[in-house]
Amino acid sequence: MRISKKVLWLGAICVGVWNMPARAFVPQEQLEVEPDTFEAVSQEETAIMPYLPEVEEIGENPAIPEKLLRARFAKLEKSIPLTYHKSSHEFVEYFIYKKAHFTRMVMERMPLYFPMFEKALQKHGLPTELKYLSMIESGLNPTIISHARAGGLWQFMPATGREFGLYQDKYVDERFEPAKATEAACLYLKQLYNIFGDWELALASYNTGPGNVKRAMRRSRGTTFWTIYNVLPRETRSYVPQYVAMNYMMNYGADHGIYPENTEFPVPHDTIHVNGYIDLLSFCQQSGMNFEEIRKLNPQITKTSLPEQTRDFILKVPSVQYTYFVSNRDTIMSACTRKNGLLPAVMLARADSTGTDSLGRAATAFPYASVASADVDEEEDEPSAVSRTRKSSHTVRRGETLMSISRKYHVTVSELKKWNHLRRSSINRGQRLVLWKEVKVAEPRTRVASAEPEKPKVATISHNRHTKKRYHTVQKGDTLWIISQRYGLEIGQLKKKNRIRGNSIKPGQRLIISS
Repeated sequence: MRISKKVLWLGAICVGVWNMPARAFVPQEQLEVEPDTFEAVSQEETAIMPYLPEVEEIGENPAIPEKLLRARFAKLEKSIPLTYHKSSHEFVEYFIYKKAHFTRMVMERMPLYFPMFEKALQKHGLPTELKYLSMIESGLNPTIISHARAGGLWQFMPATGREFGLYQDKYVDERFEPAKATEAACLYLKQLYNIFGDWELALASYNTGPGNVKRAMRRSRGTTFWTIYNVLPRETRSYVPQYVAMNYMMNYGADHGIYPENTEFPVPHDTIHVNGYIDLLSFCQQSGMNFEEIRKLNPQITKTSLPEQTRDFILKVPSVQYTYFVSNRDTIMSACTRKNGLLPAVMLARADSTGTDSLGRAATAFPYASVASADVDEEEDEPSAVSRTRKSSHTVRRGETLMSISRKYHVTVSELKKWNHLRRSSINRGQRLVLWKEVKVAEPRTRVASAEPEKPKVATISHNRHTKKRYHTVQKGDTLWIISQRYGLEIGQLKKKNRIRGNSIKPGQRLIISS
C-alpha cells in the first residue's frame, strides 16, 4: 500500500512537470575561445572599461521608448546593420544611466583617434562606422592590456599582432602604437569580412575568432548573427549589441544629457630618428621635456630606455621643446646615450627630414655619427668593400613569421612580401622564401662609388676642379632606402638628385649618387 501511494505520488509529479508550459531553450555549448584572437573584457579595465552585464531583456517599462530607438537605429545605419534587439536597448540604457562616466570619457577621447581611424578605414575601403569598435574594445586607451594579454586600442593578442606586422620585444610593443595598430586592425577586419560576407558575423569573429563563429554556424545551422545568437559564447552575444549601443551613444548622447566636458586633442609634435641606446629619462631632463608627454606621444615604448640595437626608431617629441633640442642636440644626445658611465660610441639623433618641423621649416638632417673610442688608420692602397645585392633563400622553420625572418635578415616585411609575391602575412613551415641580401665585395678604391668624400686625385676629371659624378645601377631587390643607407644619403636627397617623384625604381636604372 505504501509502495502504491508512492508510485501514484511520483506519477502525479511527473504528469505535472510534463504539463508545465514549455520555455524556449537552446542548449548552450561552451565554445573554446581561440588562443590567437582578440579579447574585449579586461580585469585591468575596471576603472576604464565597465563590466558589461549579460543582460538580454529589458523591463516592462523601459526609460527610452522602443519606437524611438528603432527609428534612430534605422537613421544611423549605413554599411553595418544596426539591428534593434532587447539587448542593444538594454545597453543603450546601461551607458546612459549606469555608466555615464565611461560614455563621457570615450567622447572626450574621440578627437585623439577618430580622425586617424577614419582615414585608415577609408584607405582600406571599410565602413567608417567601425571606428566605434575600439571604444568597446579598449575604451580608447592605447596601453590597456586584458587578462588574456590582448593589448592596445584594438586589443591584439601577441601572436595575432605579429602576424599583422606589429613588432614586439622587451622595449617596444607596436600593439600600443595607435597608427600601426589601426592599420593592422583594418587588415584583420577586412579579412574577417571576406570570410563571412556579413558585418555582424565579422564583428562577432573579431571578439571570439572566426573558428568559433563557424562552429556556431554549423551547430545551429544559422547563417546570420541573430540565428546563431543562442549558441555563441555569452560575451560574444553581448558584443554586437554593445557596438550598436555605442554607435547610438556617440550620435545621440547629448539628447540624454551626456556630452564631453574635458575634450582631449593631439599634442603638436615633431619627430626625431634614434639609433642606438638612449635613456629617455635623461633625455627629458636634458631637453626640458615632460616624460609623461613623451610616454603619451610614444605609447609603444614599454621601458624608460631604448637598447643599443635600436635602429631608425621614430621618437615623437612635443613641438614646444623641439627648437631647444635642435639648438642643443649634441649636448643632449651625448648625455642621454651614456650607459654605465661609459661612452664607447656617441649616437647622435637626427630630426625627421621627411617634411617640415613645427616652425614650418624644412627639417634639417642630422646624420647619425658613431664616434669610436680609438682612431684607426686605414691603408690607402687597400681595396675597399662595396655592397652588392645578391639573391639568397630561406626555408621557413616552425614558429617563424615574416616579422622574425625580416629581423633576421635586416629587411622589411613588405620587401619579403614583394620578393615572394605574397598577399598575406601567413607562411608555412618548409616554405622557401627568396631574399635579396647585401654582401661585401672587395674592389679597388678607384672604382668604388663610395659614400665617403674622395681624394682630389680620384674625384677629379682631367685637369679641372669639378667633382666626378658617381652612379649606382639599380639591382633586383634594391629600394631607395637600401641605396640611401649604402651611400650615406637621405632618401629625399637621392630622390632630388634623380628627380624621382614617387618611391618606385627599376632594375637597370642608373641613379646619381653624387655630382
